[in-house]
Amino acid sequence: MPNNLSYWEKKNFFNADVIIIGSGIVGLNAAITIKTTNPKVSVLILERGFLPSGASTKNAGFACFGSISELIEQEKLCGPGALHSLISKRWKGLLKLRDLLGDDNIQFKNYGGYELFKPEQQVLAEECVSKLSHYNALIEDIVLQKGVYTQANSKISNFGFNGIDVLLENKLEAQIDPGLMMKALITKSKALGVELLSNCKVDDLIEEDNGIALITNQGTFTGKKVLLTNNAFVNELLPDLAVTPGRGQVVVTKPIPNLKIKGAFHYDKGYYYFRNIDGRVLLGGGRNLNFRAEQTTQFGETELVQNALHQLLKDVILPETDFEIEHKWSGIMAFGPQLAPIIEEAKPNVFCAVRCNGMGIAIGSHTGEEAGEMVLRSL
Repeated sequence: MPNNLSYWEKKNFFNADVIIIGSGIVGLNAAITIKTTNPKVSVLILERGFLPSGASTKNAGFACFGSISELIEQEKLCGPGALHSLISKRWKGLLKLRDLLGDDNIQFKNYGGYELFKPEQQVLAEECVSKLSHYNALIEDIVLQKGVYTQANSKISNFGFNGIDVLLENKLEAQIDPGLMMKALITKSKALGVELLSNCKVDDLIEEDNGIALITNQGTFTGKKVLLTNNAFVNELLPDLAVTPGRGQVVVTKPIPNLKIKGAFHYDKGYYYFRNIDGRVLLGGGRNLNFRAEQTTQFGETELVQNALHQLLKDVILPETDFEIEHKWSGIMAFGPQLAPIIEEAKPNVFCAVRCNGMGIAIGSHTGEEAGEMVLRSL
């Protein structure tokens, strides 16, 4: 294919002021920010897959900013001040996403979020309950509401769970349709004049006098500035960044008559997560069963995780309810030693906005906006 490019193709498709690698939520928001601020800047997005690879169309669609047990672990890593800043970015990111696309266009549903605890998790449950007032106070000036987190044990029977004795509620958590979100972002970006080319994998970046050459499987592109938003895949081009991939395996049941579950649910410190969608149950997680095996950029599934997901459905989520798994897939997230995403100029004229730490839906819009503004300042 690269040897059969016409003069017209080379002239009109293979160069831009800004070339973005990765067409996920961060890359598209960066492109939208650049074109909205300065329409004269040409922006081209290169996507390795037929559809956005990684996690943007493969996540569970949780529009959330953290369960209590997750916040406890995160506060241990970064302290209350940094956690407050991170939650603020998540919340502002969700507001920006909703404002940019509209709730109907992403199927935003504020059904609330819940965290489940079994009796054998009593110590963890007690710690989380003791921290409710602490985190309500921490986020009050961000969400402008009091008492967001509450104990909701009375709702356990409403959802039909088995073996759960403590339930915590976050009344502001919600869910979206990630596929609709991505279609809306693509439509928005193209309306602004952003070009997007799929099935174009970037293999190398070469510094040139007038910018950067991008060596791809479709030919060589040139850009004044390059922005990497390919998250878990960034080490292929910038190997020194502190980014570790994390595969998330997801299953969806066939429709279940009179399904009781409604909301976004977390279990086992957020390593398992499930929700309702189209009368079905979506369940993902289990990478904590074997972190090393799930630290991969390879899509796929493992028997260990699949068995654990099935068992959780059978024993806890849908006890005494017949169900069948109809869909399975995996997505690749990016994690690191710090919770904040990496938004920086990695080397001359090459920028990156990666490592969303599994919170891409919440933080992606804000991260993309920051990255777009960073690149614009350099032009």
